Amino acid sequence: MKIHELPESDRPREKLARLGPPSLTDAELLAIFLRTGTRGRSAITVANELLAAKGSLDAIAKCETAELAGAVPGLGPAKAAELRAAVELGNRLARGGAPRPAIDSAEAAHQLFGPAMRASAREILKVLLLDTKLRLIADVKIAEGSLNECIAHPREVLLPAVVRKAYAILVMHNHPSGDPAPSQADLALTRRIREAAEIFQITLIDHVIVGSAEGGRQPYFSFREAGVL
Repeated sequence: MKIHELPESDRPREKLARLGPPSLTDAELLAIFLRTGTRGRSAITVANELLAAKGSLDAIAKCETAELAGAVPGLGPAKAAELRAAVELGNRLARGGAPRPAIDSAEAAHQLFGPAMRASAREILKVLLLDTKLRLIADVKIAEGSLNECIAHPREVLLPAVVRKAYAILVMHNHPSGDPAPSQADLALTRRIREAAEIFQITLIDHVIVGSAEGGRQPYFSFREAGVL
């Protein structure tokens, strides 16, 4: 059934206007975004097929543009790019709130950046630049790796801090596997960044690895809390 053939009370746009966004299902929200379906398939049908193919909204959010394009009939490169842009807008809004928040702990960093990093299917390394009161100046993505590897040199981590005259930095990266436990490569990189930061008289506040809370585990690992820094 096409959307215009549904009772007006069941049409996603009308339902949203009448009851608000929280009243819509995941498929209905996606259908509003998709706008149109294909011959014989409504936008709601396409949305349901995409959810079935990927498993959940969270899984869709982790997909790259190329993974979304062609995932189901009716979702081409243009709509896939638009969907990725919508996800990024949501991530940026989620990082909003008070201007220049203080990042004085691993928990503070995780609350601000953890959700977006957890949603990435690729390993990302970023550095948070902080002033003398540990308020956020900027967050800079340093490297983006494969599903299980992210390679960066300490100079690439420290360059933004030198350019922006940051007092301190906090390094973050994610483990798409969900396990935040550090690898030997993570330990070695942390030591090298700390040694290089000391030369430039920049304080390395922490290195936080973002994972997931599956099985009741801590959703992140803090080198500072673990006594490594």
